[in-house]
Amino acid sequence: MKPIHGDTASAFKAGMIDGLPLAAGVAIYGIAFGILAARADLGGIGTGIMGAVVFAGSSQIVSVERLIAGAGPITALVAGLALNLRLILITASLRDELAGRPPWQVLLGIHLASDESWSLMHATRARGRPAGFAYLVGAGSGLFLAWIAATTSGAMFAQQLADPQALGLDFAFVAAFIAILRNLWRDHDDLLPWVASVLASGMFVLTTGIEPSWALVAGGIAGALTAALMPQKGRQAQTTADGVHG
Repeated sequence: MKPIHGDTASAFKAGMIDGLPLAAGVAIYGIAFGILAARADLGGIGTGIMGAVVFAGSSQIVSVERLIAGAGPITALVAGLALNLRLILITASLRDELAGRPPWQVLLGIHLASDESWSLMHATRARGRPAGFAYLVGAGSGLFLAWIAATTSGAMFAQQLADPQALGLDFAFVAAFIAILRNLWRDHDDLLPWVASVLASGMFVLTTGIEPSWALVAGGIAGALTAALMPQKGRQAQTTADGVHG
């Protein structure tokens, strides 16, 4: 059992501090999502509860967009779940960080594991700094608070805010993911899996009439399979760096 004790407080604090730039970006597109949620007749409290329970920005955005477009609640739910399936792979990769911990810590780590906190943890390790469970929870906590505050505020004051597209707030979501991709890129060995993932996603969208959110799942599977089939030479140093836990 690995309880959170005093000597992990510094790792928690480091994660929260390192996550501040990402939290700022999350807050910007969180406001845009709050405005979007208000258009779907979600009030500030409802939007805040949704964010606290789901805490999956992209899936929330897709689900609410489907509701505004006139899709039924089941279709909106399926779209959000399809987009969230990638988190299964993210959670599976946290096996070492979660192993031996009490259930509440496992649930906390899983709930706070997002694209941003997970990629930040790995990017920190790649730079030679320790980053483990406490670091992940610290980064995730900062992002969680920023997301709840921004989305709730956006929904509550939607009538007083201008069109998010006119302000460029909608691009903040894209910009945040570009920053995440930059942190995840390790070296040229990543190129082929990334290309396979992009091609699979594109082909899925262009050749099928299925909900486009599933294209992300197809892309993730194609990229993972491509990486699994590639020679693993040159990854030892990265593996060693990833094995550093805080």
